[in-house]
Amino acid sequence: MRGNITKRGKSSWQLKFDVGTVNGKRQTRYATVRGTYKDAQRKLTEFLSAVDTNTLPEPTAMTVAEYLTEWLKTAHEQSPKTLERYEELARNQITPHLGGIKLRDLRAEHIRAWHSKLLGGGLSPVTVGHAHRLLHKVLAPAVKGTTLTLYGPPAAEAKELEILESDQVKAVLAALEGHSLAPLIRLALDTGMRRGELLGLQWGDIELDAMPPTLRVERSVEETKAGGLRLKQPKTRRGRRNISLPPETVAMLRALKVEQMQIRLAIGQGKIEGSTLVFGNIEGGLRSPRAVSRAWRRFVVSKGLPQVQFHALRHTHVSILIRKGVDILTISRRIGHSKPSVTLDVYGHLLGGADAAAAAALEGAWN
Repeated sequence: MRGNITKRGKSSWQLKFDVGTVNGKRQTRYATVRGTYKDAQRKLTEFLSAVDTNTLPEPTAMTVAEYLTEWLKTAHEQSPKTLERYEELARNQITPHLGGIKLRDLRAEHIRAWHSKLLGGGLSPVTVGHAHRLLHKVLAPAVKGTTLTLYGPPAAEAKELEILESDQVKAVLAALEGHSLAPLIRLALDTGMRRGELLGLQWGDIELDAMPPTLRVERSVEETKAGGLRLKQPKTRRGRRNISLPPETVAMLRALKVEQMQIRLAIGQGKIEGSTLVFGNIEGGLRSPRAVSRAWRRFVVSKGLPQVQFHALRHTHVSILIRKGVDILTISRRIGHSKPSVTLDVYGHLLGGADAAAAAALEGAWN
């Protein structure tokens, strides 16, 4: 056997190939390739050619920068947005500090010093943790059993969620009267949908005459520097979901649809189709998530409103549901978390009154 290819995942392949014999024992090397079967075949051919010419490097003889660069080139299973973030972390936080160290020489003290330098330079523990986890993800198979499996990322304090109080929500809605952002912000508050999900919503996803009226989350808009705007599927099965709509939201969407129809007819775009974006640009195309966040920022600043991020609208939606006594399982499914434990991790601290309610429920239960 010189080499073979085994499918490991949706777009992941394990290569197994001979690299010669030592003391009469055959030596085998393994590698993982991300991409198509042809990508795996091409890489296997490269490895076998390197074996024949005695130019195949030992994994641990490579530097951190070399190994990281090779991994990023073949990380085809990552979304463009995730890959862009990985490349940014590698370029700014990992390679400048650890890139020249060979994998076989990497030690716990290198990792500790790296953490200290990043934190001392003003980087948040959260960002340092992201960089560390990327490094671990990429290098752990090559340095199995060494420092990266023994030394974890720095502890990060839980970041306080940005949440609008009821009076602040009322002030926002009042200030939005007649503003172009009004329908988008109202739907964000009423559904807890993410920014990209709102911008990927199509009229065919909305059933205003159903009982109850619902919308279905099927896609979201992703924006990267290299690829621009694109539609992508939800990350998890729970991300694709139905969301029931309150009467006020239904009325708002009906009015928005009439307004859009009038504009489309006026500029010659024709009637609204099922694939027409609810929050597209004037030409009906994808709208930039970053541009929407900038518009939201300008709006709250100009109106003297709390300067929270767009994502705070999602947090506000969840906080209202918790305050109204909606159970965590229902909330988790409504906002598209992969499992309720994720919702508890993020919003569990908002359940402060739950234990008191439990005590009240037990009062007189055994009499």
